[in-house]
Amino acid sequence: MDWIVLIASGLLEAVWAIALGASKGFKRWRPTLLFVVAFIVSMVGLAYAMLTISVGTAYAVWVGIGAVATVLVAAVRGEERLTLIRALLLLLLVGAVVGLKVVS
Repeated sequence: MDWIVLIASGLLEAVWAIALGASKGFKRWRPTLLFVVAFIVSMVGLAYAMLTISVGTAYAVWVGIGAVATVLVAAVRGEERLTLIRALLLLLLVGAVVGLKVVS
């Protein structure tokens, strides 16, 4: 259960990062509200996961999932170009996250 919560929290990290950009410096209230809610839930989930997963592993997984998800959303929206090398590097990052789970 702790790994499921950690993965969900990592995905919520991407939500709050995207909402933060969409808030235009906290000037738009809906993205700002989404940012606050997703940020709090993401942090609570990360804290919960850290009860049973080591801090270094949990944080690395949380950041990795959030980073990959954020880049993929930006690529799908056409805001960022996903080149072959970038896609391979993202796959490497996902592989590292999976590897951390395997050795934990």
